[in-house]
Amino acid sequence: MPKVDVYDVNGQVVGEADLLDDVFGAPVNHALMHQAVRVYLANRRAGTASTKTRGEVRGGGRKPWRQKGLGRARHGSIRSPLWRGGGVVFGPKPRDWRLRMPKKARRQALRSALSAKLRDGELLVVDRLELPEYKTKVVAQVLERLQAGRKPLLVTAEPDPELRRAARNLPGVRTVVASCLNTYEVLDCTRIVITQDAVKKVEEVFGPDGSARRHQTASGD
Repeated sequence: MPKVDVYDVNGQVVGEADLLDDVFGAPVNHALMHQAVRVYLANRRAGTASTKTRGEVRGGGRKPWRQKGLGRARHGSIRSPLWRGGGVVFGPKPRDWRLRMPKKARRQALRSALSAKLRDGELLVVDRLELPEYKTKVVAQVLERLQAGRKPLLVTAEPDPELRRAARNLPGVRTVVASCLNTYEVLDCTRIVITQDAVKKVEEVFGPDGSARRHQTASGD
């Protein structure tokens, strides 16, 4: 079972925490992580780009000049793709870029990403992210003391509007709730700053028996 130091907001070690081996000590599957990132980015695409073909562009109903006798090239419409203002050949049309990935595969990819971050020393556990003042300057000072890098990911157990508001003006800093973690955000940060409560939430939601546990809780068993 992996063990990590627990820090306070001043960057001092205040204890030690045990992490669930199934979540933070899983084998790192690079192919699965690549697939999860590809699916995430594809699902973010709006798919609204659209161009007009020569049949959809306004105008061009008559032949610009007669076929022969003028020494000019033959044309049938001023809205041909060869003309300025004409239609577009093979241009984009609205489409659905959405991809699907099995839930078990998504969860395993996230476990791989978290395990890789822990292995590389880029997972920082803090006792809590309670600040004396929820101001951008204070958040920046805390992240500097924690050596969180230029693109840290702040993970809390529950939504924290004040922390989110204070951190949103810092370039590269993102905040996320533990239950909404995804592989792309985990891999796209320099360091994960996660509270102890958020660690427990991640282990509960994304552990191997997370789905079964949530089902029992919902059914009242």
